[in-house]
Amino acid sequence: MNIQLENKVAIVTGASTGIGRAIALALAESGARVVVNYCSNENAALEVASAIQAKGQTALAIPADVTRKQELDAMVQQVLANFGSRIDILVNNAGSMIQRCPIMDLDEETIDKVFAVNVKGVIFCTQAILPYMEPGGRIINISSIAARTGGAGGSVHYAAAKGAVNTLTWGMALELRPQGILVNAVAPGLIKTPFHEKFTRPEHFEKMKKHIPIGREGKPEEIAAAVVFLASDYASYLMGEVIEVNGGWWMG
Repeated sequence: MNIQLENKVAIVTGASTGIGRAIALALAESGARVVVNYCSNENAALEVASAIQAKGQTALAIPADVTRKQELDAMVQQVLANFGSRIDILVNNAGSMIQRCPIMDLDEETIDKVFAVNVKGVIFCTQAILPYMEPGGRIINISSIAARTGGAGGSVHYAAAKGAVNTLTWGMALELRPQGILVNAVAPGLIKTPFHEKFTRPEHFEKMKKHIPIGREGKPEEIAAAVVFLASDYASYLMGEVIEVNGGWWMG
C-alpha cells in the first residue's frame, strides 16, 4: 500500500514529542505539508520540523495552546499564509493526564485542566479549522485504551476525558459527514513515549506489559501508521471509527 498525501496540508497538535512527533514525521513521509503544533516545548518542535525538512519535505512549527481559541485562530491564519487556502488533515493529538490521582483526591483544578486539554482542545481545534476544510478533509482524534478500561492507578479523570473524545468522534462524524469531512479516532494502548516516562512508574509499566497478548509495548510509529491510513483515500469508507492499536490488550 503506497499512501500518497502530496499537497495535503496537515496540522498535528502536540507534535513536539512522542506519538505526535511520530505522526508528524509519518504524514510528511507520505508527502503532506505538516504543521508541527506545540504549546511550550519549542526546541523539540523545531527539531521535528528540521527532521522533516532535512528529508526534503515541508514543515512548519507553530505554537498554540489548544485550550485557547485566540491562539488557535492565530495558528490557522499562519498556516493559511504559508500553505494556501485550505487545511486537509487535522490530528487532534494534544493531551495530558496532568497527574495521577485517586478519585478521592482529585481537585477541581486538575479535573478542569485534564478536560480542557483533552476535550475542549478537540472541540476548539476543530472549530478553528472547519471554515478552511473542504470535502474530503479528515479529522483524526487521538483517544486511549483508557477510555474503555477506565484507566489504571489514579487515571480515572484521564480515562473519562478520553471517553469524551470517543463520543466527540462519533458525534462529529455524523455532524460533519454532510460536508464531506470524515472523522475517526485512534486509541493507543501501552506505547513507549515520554507520556509514560512522566506519569507511569517503570515497575507499573512492566506490569501492564504482561497484559498485552502480543508480548510487548507499542511504538509511536505504529500509532502513526494508523493515522496516516485514516488520512488517506484508503480510508474513504471509514466514519466514526475508533481504531484500537494496543497489541490485543483489550482482547486479552
